[in-house]
Amino acid sequence: MATHTTIQIEPSATLIDGLCFGEGPRWHDGRLWFSDMHDHWVIAVDESGATERIVEIEHCPSGLGWDTQGNLLIVSMNDRRLLRWDGAELTEVADLSNLASFYCNDMVVDGAGRAYVGNFGFDLHAGATPSDAELVRVDPDGTTTVVARDLGFPNGTVITPDASTLIVAESFAARLTAFDIDASGDLDNRRVWAQLPTGVVPDGICLDDHYGIWLASPTSNECMRVEAGGEITHRVALSTSAYACMLGGGDGCTLFVLTAQGSGPDETRASRSGRIELARAPYAHAGLP
Repeated sequence: MATHTTIQIEPSATLIDGLCFGEGPRWHDGRLWFSDMHDHWVIAVDESGATERIVEIEHCPSGLGWDTQGNLLIVSMNDRRLLRWDGAELTEVADLSNLASFYCNDMVVDGAGRAYVGNFGFDLHAGATPSDAELVRVDPDGTTTVVARDLGFPNGTVITPDASTLIVAESFAARLTAFDIDASGDLDNRRVWAQLPTGVVPDGICLDDHYGIWLASPTSNECMRVEAGGEITHRVALSTSAYACMLGGGDGCTLFVLTAQGSGPDETRASRSGRIELARAPYAHAGLP
């Protein structure tokens, strides 16, 4: 791994606080959309901090995206479903319970409206023994297909601007793993994009226009920018655990970091320690989500 000097970036402000547990941040139509997972709401917030509750999800929302008609796609975590919100009605796109090993979590939606959904693989909050999991593709017609197996807690996922490569964070394997995407949406040529240092757990991720990936690491209380091969170029140190991040804002260079004091449903509902913190990144958002 390269050993160039890493640039330290200080968080600049808190956009909002009082959340239970923020996940799945996406910059869309001039606002940051995210799931307050353990409060059961999808929320949008603008750069002034004004929030709008979009839709309530009974079984905990997680990953977010949009289909080709502009409808919001939402991972319903605990019942392992993909839902569609058209602004008035919530409907089921697909039931993933026969393919996903355990609770579903983050996802990315490609330009054709295909959703790639990860899952825990095991009962994390009950302290079960870790088990590998699948990445499931949901096509626009609701067809479900396992496109990758044996992933160590597949979590945040990005697709490059040319739509040729999908990169997923394997949280429990401490690595970012890349696949080629073929014309049908299948994945091939699995490879390690970056192996991360001991103690780093990659959770939510996003991509910039210099082909660097920002990742949130709750175990080390930081966000970091990583390049292919594993060089860490920038770090943002935080006072508490970071679970997800997204580039956005007017110029695409605001790094929105979702933090909380823990991830368990009961503790986060009791503490409401969740925040969205801000930092300035050197390069703008690129690719999907």
